Parts: sequence; structure tokens; C-alpha cells
Amino acid sequence: MLALRNQPLFVLLLGITSLLMYVPVLFSIRLDQWLYARTFFYHGTFFLIITAFLGIAFSSKKLRKKIVQNIFDLFCCFVFLPIFMAMPLNYLITNINFFDAYFEMLSSFTTTGASIFDLNDRVPDVLHLWRALISWVGGLLMLVAALAIFQPAGLGGFDVYTRKSNSDNLKIQIKRVDIRSRIIKYSILISPIYFLLTIVMSILLIMSGDRPLVAVIHSMSTFSTSGISNVGGIQGANSGASGEFIIVLFLIFSISRFMYQQDSDGRGYRRLKRDKEVNIMLILILIIPSLLFIRHWFGIIEISEKFDFQSGLSAFWGGVFMVMSFLSTTGFESEYWGSSQAWSGLKTPGLILMGLCVLGGGIATTAGGVKLLRVYVLYKHGVREMTRLSYPHSVAGAGEKARNFRREGAYAAWIFFMLFLVSLAIIILSFSATGIKFEHSLILAISGLSTTGPLIYVAGDGSLYYSTISQTAKSIFCVAMVLGRLEALAVIALFNPNYWLK
Repeated sequence: MLALRNQPLFVLLLGITSLLMYVPVLFSIRLDQWLYARTFFYHGTFFLIITAFLGIAFSSKKLRKKIVQNIFDLFCCFVFLPIFMAMPLNYLITNINFFDAYFEMLSSFTTTGASIFDLNDRVPDVLHLWRALISWVGGLLMLVAALAIFQPAGLGGFDVYTRKSNSDNLKIQIKRVDIRSRIIKYSILISPIYFLLTIVMSILLIMSGDRPLVAVIHSMSTFSTSGISNVGGIQGANSGASGEFIIVLFLIFSISRFMYQQDSDGRGYRRLKRDKEVNIMLILILIIPSLLFIRHWFGIIEISEKFDFQSGLSAFWGGVFMVMSFLSTTGFESEYWGSSQAWSGLKTPGLILMGLCVLGGGIATTAGGVKLLRVYVLYKHGVREMTRLSYPHSVAGAGEKARNFRREGAYAAWIFFMLFLVSLAIIILSFSATGIKFEHSLILAISGLSTTGPLIYVAGDGSLYYSTISQTAKSIFCVAMVLGRLEALAVIALFNPNYWLK
């Protein structure tokens, strides 16, 4: 354990990546696919040797315990680790170049799920398993990083808890906190829960009718919010409505961190009831599908006087699933989403789904986007300002925490929201400069910054694919994915002298 404590984060993750390559080896041996087995075995063994040499080289060096150093290490992991992950993929798929393979693995590692493989491409199941494994580990990495690195630094959504009176204490904490001990602590705490929940969900999907491989991939994609599938989405699975219900049930872990952290008020149901992110999710799940259902209902009245209750129920469920899927930035498409539009003959505006992706899930989860807690803080600040217009001398109550949300928390949330919009505008302009039309540039930018790769297939007009955009556009999308995964505040923190000074 002491030897691991002295290793850089990049070396540790490279070793984990090398060990993960033996999972496709075992799967390929089971199917007698010896070429795939040898490829992953050779690459995994070679990278393990490299990891051992790097471990020996760094064992005598004392690691710097600064938070900013660990944020920089995390940034380097997202940029350089996909190079090693892409090598087996590039060797086995001969009709793609190395940058396309890098793009594929970076999108998996950032839990974006953007794929250069179209639905008609015949991709071996072992490669889909490899993509899902990488996204699953990427999701676990972000859970650990959120609590071990971003929380003491006041980043990643925890900035809304920052109090002005505690700014000096935060600077001291940034300088003195032992990040490596926190990483080990939360890795030991979160990993078993994350693994066991994935196993439980896989078993439930198998019981619902899915094949074991499909169930495992969809389970890993659900917890990592990557939306990766080896059957073209959950429409190609055999579990049907029961499988969609199971996915919605487990997507709650991308909305609230209550299973991974014990700092919320109350316990059990009481704690969940007080979770503002869960409350916002429930409101959105109730309002948006209802409005979509009413819209489709008026559409069906215009073409027919008969009301099909079963079709109407399917349309409503399709809306509920899509709201939960894209709010969590997963991107799974409901089997009943297309039928709900066919029921009334009306198409659902993709702008609704893009808005949900921008909102995102909860802080300290695998979801991307602005995050629901920031949205709640901005809402409370807006309500307070509207109240002051009518009652200028009023004093707001609800405790110190609520007052902090309306002041320093709202200020931090507004700064992040503006940074998100500026980043979005710059990326849209960059995509447009490559010759992509504005509508497609907007979808690509939101898809990258919110880490919702499948968004382009649902919100677009059906003519936008990752395989058809230029290499320059893919490079821009790679930047958007890393920026969306780490968040702009964390990247800007690398240039903050307060994080580097002793």
C-alpha cells in the first residue's frame, strides 16, 4: 500500500488499464476468438511492464501533495491514457486510423459515449465490452476524484458551498490536505458499492430477458452515464419496458450522491427527500413528459377522434424515460420514443433534450452538464431577488446554509454558468469554422460539453454522425469532452497561483 501511495495517478491508472485488458482476453477465449485474445493479452502485458518500470522510477521520488498537482494529473490522464487504450482497437479494426481509435477511447473514458461506429458497422462484441469497461472505470474515477480532489478544492459543484468567511480556511486546506490519502480512502469506500450495484443491475436485466453480455454492457453504461451499447441501444435489447424501468431506477445514482457520501441531512428516505437535486429531477420528470403527452394528445385529436389508451401510456413512459436518460447525460433512447411520435404524427423538438443535457445530473456523480445543484442555487437566488423588489427590507431565513446558497453559492454558480456558456459559444464557432452548419455545431457542442454522445442521433435531423465529421472537428470535440468532464473551473484552477504556492 505504501508503494502505491508514492506513485503518480497516471501510473496507477495505467496499471489499472493494463489489468483491464485481461477481461477481453478471458471473454475472447470463451468465444474461441484467439486473435482478439492475443491482441489484448500482448498489449496488456506490455503495458504492465511499462507500468512496473515507471513505478520503479517514481518510487524514490516524493510526490507533491498539492491539489492543483492532482488536478493536473487528472487532466493528463484524460488526455494521454486513451492513447494506450486505443492501441488494441486500432490494431483490430483496420479501416480506421489511430486518431479515430483515440477519439473512440477518449469518448469512452470521459463517459461521453460518442462513437465513430455507425449502427450498420459490424463491430466485435469484445470491442464493445472494452469500450464499456473503459467508460465504467472513467465513471468510477470521476466519483473518486469529485470527493477526493474537487471537494477540498471547492470545485466540481462543491463551489456552491463555499462561504466568504471560510475563504482563508479553504486556502489552508488546499495547501495542507493529503490528497493521496483521500484518493485511497474514497477508492476503498466507493469501488465496492459501484461494483456491487453494477452486478445487481446486470442480474435484474438478465432476469428481464437480456443476454448476459448486453445486460453487463448496459449496466456499466448506465452507471457511467456513457450510453454505450452493443445492440444499437436499448431498443435492440430483449428486456423491453421492464429493462427501461430498471435503467431509470438505477439512473438515480447519477442524480444524487447520497449513496456515496454521508454529508447530507438526515438518513435514508429522509435524506433523499431533502435532496434538492432529486426534487428537481422529480419535478422535471412530472412536468416535461406531461407537456409532451398533452402536445401529442392534441395532435392525435386532429387526425382521429379515437384515443388509444395503450399508445398514450407508451408515449408518456417514453417521455419519462427520455427525460431521465438525457438529464443524467446518459443518452439511451426509449423503445417507445419513436412510437410516441408516430402516435400523433408530431416530432418532439430536440431542443428539449439539449436543454436537459445542459442541466445535467448531480454533483459528485458521473453525470455531466451544469449540475442540478447549481441550477437550484440560481433559482433560489432569483426568487430572493424578486422578493426584494416587493419587500426591499425583508430578511430571508431558512438557515445559514440557505443564506450561503443565495449569496456566495449563487455567485459561484453564476460564474460557472457563464463559463459554460462562453465555452459553448467558442466551441460552436470552432465547429462552424470547419464547415459544419450552425444547427449541427450547436448539437455537437452541447453533446461534447455535457458528455452526452448519443444526443446527436436523437436531437439532430438524422444526417449527423461522428464518422462523417472531419478530423479537425473531431479534435475540437475531444477538447470539448475533456473540458466538459473536468469542468471549466477545474481547468482554470490550474492557472490560479493560490493553488500552486506553498
